[in-house]
Amino acid sequence: MVGAPRSMIGAAAAPPGAAGASVAGMVGRYGEDVLAGDWRRRRVVPEVDAEADLVVEDVDSGFCGAVVGFESGAVVLEDRHGRRRNFPLLPAAFLLDGQPVTLRRPARSPVPAARRRTASGSVAVAGVRAQVAKASRIWVEGVHDAALVERIWGDDLRIEGVVVEPLDGIDDLDARVRDFGPGPTRRLGVLVDHLVPGSKESRIVAGVTSAHVLVTGHPYVDVWQAVKPAALGIAAWPVVPPGRPWKEGVCAALGVASPADMWRRVLSRVDSFADVETPLINAMERLIDFVTEPSA
Repeated sequence: MVGAPRSMIGAAAAPPGAAGASVAGMVGRYGEDVLAGDWRRRRVVPEVDAEADLVVEDVDSGFCGAVVGFESGAVVLEDRHGRRRNFPLLPAAFLLDGQPVTLRRPARSPVPAARRRTASGSVAVAGVRAQVAKASRIWVEGVHDAALVERIWGDDLRIEGVVVEPLDGIDDLDARVRDFGPGPTRRLGVLVDHLVPGSKESRIVAGVTSAHVLVTGHPYVDVWQAVKPAALGIAAWPVVPPGRPWKEGVCAALGVASPADMWRRVLSRVDSFADVETPLINAMERLIDFVTEPSA
């Protein structure tokens, strides 16, 4: 019925004078007047622009995070641990301050791609290619250290043009440094495991005195131990008795067949800097700053 009042739509077949009885019948059947009160307002779910940094919760999964962008028509949320997930923009699919909302893509320009963060927590720079490798280098003790550094800081290092090279231990570190020939435009950073006062490693490091070399490290027996136990689903790293190889002792305690199997498990659980301990993060950030600092 074109132009009919909203209250008459769907009631045209009722005989004259029956409208009141019809409403009364519904009241008696359901216990309340379904047409009374603010039912229209209660059923309206507000639409909200998915602005950058707006914090919402996905109703179905409970994932809570800030808006960081859009991909393939879905909104990208990042939680406080740096984990990201994509969610379709479905009606009433999110909670904002505990209330259901429908997110919509803002009419203006979307969140800049530069807001994306690398695994190290740095802001990713869109459209920048990796630089040609500089003369400066970062050395780490072994292939496991190199793989872990690549997993977290690889994007940053490629943009800076810094190569990470694994050593086979640091017993001959002083000689290796002399062969490298560090200088103002050829700096060297070295990451050392178990760098604590009184250790063999601390005595070796003391022999490196070049102003163009920075040697730093972390207190853990092996770089494995720099990965947070929670990332592996364990309460703590096993305590290995003195005199027993540490990696083999860890494998025995955790029921893993071999160090190779254990390492694959460790590396697979590292997604970002949030999965490793602070001393490793601090050491690597110092080394990257040192080897990329402009020469005077």
